[in-house]
Amino acid sequence: MPVEITWWGHATCTVEDSGTRVLTDPLFARRLAHLRRRRGAPPPPAAALADLVLVSHLHADHLHVPSLARLAPGTRVLVPRGAPRQVPGLRRLRHLRLTEVAPGDETRVGEVRVRTVPARHDGRRLPFGPRRSPALGFVVEGASRTYFAGDTGLFESMAKEVGPVDVALLPVGGWGPHLGEEHLDPGRAAQALARLEPRSAVPVHYGTYWPIGMDAVRPHEFHTPGAEFVRQAALHAPDVRVHLLRHGESVRTGGPDTGGAEDAARAEGAEGTGSAWGARGAEGAP
Repeated sequence: MPVEITWWGHATCTVEDSGTRVLTDPLFARRLAHLRRRRGAPPPPAAALADLVLVSHLHADHLHVPSLARLAPGTRVLVPRGAPRQVPGLRRLRHLRLTEVAPGDETRVGEVRVRTVPARHDGRRLPFGPRRSPALGFVVEGASRTYFAGDTGLFESMAKEVGPVDVALLPVGGWGPHLGEEHLDPGRAAQALARLEPRSAVPVHYGTYWPIGMDAVRPHEFHTPGAEFVRQAALHAPDVRVHLLRHGESVRTGGPDTGGAEDAARAEGAEGTGSAWGARGAEGAP
């Protein structure tokens, strides 16, 4: 049974595996503080339908209380341990089933098991708050093993902590012109592929939000990370197939070949493609 992955923008994805819908870091806003959604419409209402929601850390572009409020009553949400104490707004979401988790925890929903794994990232609620809640990654195990990295930098034990995976959803950029070491840029994300050795990968966390009034500041950091990740992955992990998606597009992995590998050469320089490589130009590119 193939697993279907839909990228809604930023770190928000739906993973459909074995009849179970898993939603990652839901962010449905057009604007968040000083950030605006510069590419792609916000996800449709159907994107909020999920059997399980994964929240990787407490930064407002990953744990967004108004977006969580849109989830259906009874939806189960995994949050980093200590999150309700650090983010009081979570305690008002009484229609949700919040479960606090830490690395090493396992959660079963429907036909899938979710393993919580470490991430290297300062995931505290900014601008205040002590560092009491860990930043997390998750591995969704059903018909496939799908790794959602959240936000993370490279760390020595990454492959050991994450374990074998078939698909990696990796951040390759951010929402501003500079990235620190506790993030993956295209080069570091390609190195992560070489360590993890999945069969396929989907780049996320780029080309969606950008600070208001800064469109002309290092615009390549907004537009090019996806295509640059394709290039770097070919160098560091040539056996991994990269699916470069546009906002709202899906790819099926783990089943029959989805086609399009012959378009790999044309994908270079394209910011946003269809399922498995096909280059169709850049939505919103200058």
